[in-house]
Amino acid sequence: MECEEPLLLAELKPGRPHQFDWKSSCETWSVAFSPDGSWFAWSQGHCIVKLIPWPLEEQFIPKGFEAKSRSSKNDTKGRGSPKEKTLDCGQIVWGLAFSPWPSPPSRKLWARHHPQVPDISCLILATGLNDGQIKIWEVQTGLLLLNLSGHQDVVRDLSFTPSGSLILVSASRDKTLRIWDLNKHGKQIQVLSGHLQWVYCCSISPDCSMLCSAAGEKSVFLWSMRSYTLIRKLEGHQSSVVSCDFSPDSALLVTASYDTNVIMWDPYTGERLRSLHHTQLEPAMDDSDVHMSSLRSVCFSPEGLYLATVADDRLLRIWALELKAPVAFAPMTNGLCCTFFPHGGVIATGTRDGHVQFWTAPRVLSSLKHLCRKALRSFLTTYQVLALPIPKKMKEFLTYRTF
Repeated sequence: MECEEPLLLAELKPGRPHQFDWKSSCETWSVAFSPDGSWFAWSQGHCIVKLIPWPLEEQFIPKGFEAKSRSSKNDTKGRGSPKEKTLDCGQIVWGLAFSPWPSPPSRKLWARHHPQVPDISCLILATGLNDGQIKIWEVQTGLLLLNLSGHQDVVRDLSFTPSGSLILVSASRDKTLRIWDLNKHGKQIQVLSGHLQWVYCCSISPDCSMLCSAAGEKSVFLWSMRSYTLIRKLEGHQSSVVSCDFSPDSALLVTASYDTNVIMWDPYTGERLRSLHHTQLEPAMDDSDVHMSSLRSVCFSPEGLYLATVADDRLLRIWALELKAPVAFAPMTNGLCCTFFPHGGVIATGTRDGHVQFWTAPRVLSSLKHLCRKALRSFLTTYQVLALPIPKKMKEFLTYRTF
């Protein structure tokens, strides 16, 4: 399965604030699209988050185009349309997460607790900061709604439950994960302990049943989102795991490590289904380049047929689910993070230089088989599939054992 090489659609660069030493704290540690695809958030360094309406005005532009840092006034947009916003968080921003659109009960509860906020049914953005604080913003207005305190060190990653219940999970360098309920004034409802190193990443399964956390350790922790207890540790990496993501049907989990491998797991059984090894395209010149293929980020495409990875060897790779080798590459320098546009067709990447790049991603029409598998696996565990009175080959397909 070959696909076209990713083309650079646009590159956004931050303006250079004079009051800062430009070379410090300028990294784009996180990029995120809102679940409905209407906003893009970018931690552009120097304590600033940019909120940009999507699609970009300069979308669908020739390869090599570099969009200038856009004015926050955004004069070219029509009256009443969303405006680009700048959120000054006061601390270096490490983690970003958009909420899904709140369900009606959540909206009523929130409105009751926050009568001063005009339209709380709007999207929410959570920002994880250098001092352990989490700031909650209303996207439409740019208003600061809540400040969550509890972590003792950098909040490295954030994840909302996809169900719209406004439960937020945070991962921190203080070696804990914390669960917050934004319907209850941001009350901290649980602290998950057990990691021995900084927690780099947290990901909630789309069915809201599981939470995966990755720290500077060789093992990955899988937690129950119902009881907030540890289900199992996944052992298989040879170095620190730094990124993780669930497939859209919750049937697969991928983890990326400094050991240059992505491992694909069955989160229900703990089985290791496949490893994707990142080999350098050019041989290392000396021993100093031995870690050049260390992974930084991994993410699933929205239909669940592709993966994107960012590594220290200056490459963005696209992988097809069924294949052990990448199907496409794109050169990118100092990559730190990646995410797919929720409706497909675009990948956003962030770099150490504070830049964001938007790349073309494979557009694919899912087969009827895959659509059926995705629908079934969104509510059936692996054990439930194996218990069905169906042929063995069908069970293997439904449990992703046909690789």
